[in-house]
Amino acid sequence: PLLVGLFGIGVERVALRRLRGIDPIYGLLLTFGLTLLIEGVFRSFFGVAGAPYNPPEPLSATLNLGFMYLPAYYLFAVVASLLVCFGTWLLIDRTKLGAYLRAGTENPALIQAFGVNFPRMVMLTFGFGSALAGLAGVLAAPVIQVSPLMGSNLIIVVFAIVVIGGMGSVLGAIVSGLALGLIEGLAKVFYSPVSNTVVFILMALVLTVRPAGLFGKEK
Repeated sequence: PLLVGLFGIGVERVALRRLRGIDPIYGLLLTFGLTLLIEGVFRSFFGVAGAPYNPPEPLSATLNLGFMYLPAYYLFAVVASLLVCFGTWLLIDRTKLGAYLRAGTENPALIQAFGVNFPRMVMLTFGFGSALAGLAGVLAAPVIQVSPLMGSNLIIVVFAIVVIGGMGSVLGAIVSGLALGLIEGLAKVFYSPVSNTVVFILMALVLTVRPAGLFGKEK
């Protein structure tokens, strides 16, 4: 995660900073293009076959919950993910640093007038987000095989989660991600053919009722 975070800081410093002030779609296209480029490089060197990644020895046991058997690492991954998610939300939504960041997205000139180095804050925030993505990959590695393609299938789903939760709402992304993960899991159990499309069906329904998302602010 640390290396991924440092790489994210470099990308923001070298490339994304030059796109500031124009349509955000260009930043999205740039980062998506970099993702495809990096994925292609890793595919050339390592191929697309997955490699197993065993969990740490203390977490390799299986727990008997009475009604099901649950690998101890799965429980650890769920708890760690929840702690990281809500910790990030508290940092952005309930601290002075988060208030500066949220205000800067609306009026960066005003924030800089108060002596806050907003460009540096954006750079570190992007690096922090990249580190979180790296942490997600580490947590998911023992659950799914490690391969250059392990994150590409999630890009569209993550975009749908952000849209459903509401653009700019961290809590919305967390709640919608947890809810949609649960709904998709239940769909796989009861009617697996719809599990791959249930996220997008829900996104269409939510946008029909609330175009700004469940937690987004209407303009």
